[in-house]
Amino acid sequence: MSGRIFKQYRVLKIMMNEAVKLLARSRFVIAFTGAGVSAESGVPTFRGSSGIWKRHRAEELATSEAFRKDPHLVWEFYRWRMDVIRKAKPNKAHYALADLERMGVIRAVITQNVDDLHREAGTKNLIELHGNIFRVRCTACSHREYLKESGRLDEFLAEKYLPRCPDCGSLLRPDVVWFGEPLPRNALENAFVLAERADLVLVIGTSGVVYPAAYIPRIVKETGGKIIEINTEESGITPIADVFIRGKAGEVMSEIMEEFRRLI
Repeated sequence: MSGRIFKQYRVLKIMMNEAVKLLARSRFVIAFTGAGVSAESGVPTFRGSSGIWKRHRAEELATSEAFRKDPHLVWEFYRWRMDVIRKAKPNKAHYALADLERMGVIRAVITQNVDDLHREAGTKNLIELHGNIFRVRCTACSHREYLKESGRLDEFLAEKYLPRCPDCGSLLRPDVVWFGEPLPRNALENAFVLAERADLVLVIGTSGVVYPAAYIPRIVKETGGKIIEINTEESGITPIADVFIRGKAGEVMSEIMEEFRRLI
């Protein structure tokens, strides 16, 4: 092992040990996750060198204006994305967070992801700030449908026509937050309340540049809490993180869980 690699390994181990100690000492822990937590599950990220927004312009696919202009194009994209994501499985990071919740360590997972993998892994107290790709809602009435629960996902993906509301016949749209739209008020308020109470936040796989969601770790910091960040690259959160661990979410969380179980 070269001197440079040994130094990097030593720094990583120090950061890992510090993260485990913080986790063990904290009394109100929350997690804040972004696309990077699902990358190892095969879910394409939106940013980065191979992100979706490098291949498609956001305004063509993820705005209400785009939907009004060409709902066929938008639904073609979202049906493709639903099909890709439903084949993905939770990875070690998703399961680690669910385990920490079952152990009473983590109080909630707040996610920017729409992929449903936290729920698949067993997380119960889940706040989805940007919606869920497997839900649809009516553009005219209050109808909402979780396609996994209703058992209509296969039928929905096989459909070639624009989906219509079973209650009023109006056009259905994905129940996700598009660019230019506000986040669900209740979800955001609940997330902010949790952030104000938290003495530690695990920030995993987020760019830290999408607001208002990116305020969450900053609120924790401003109210005296600590930040552990896990990411493959530095982000908008890194400058204020107490511990920054560079690596893949699943690999890092597996090591943290192994050490944490030894400690407790």
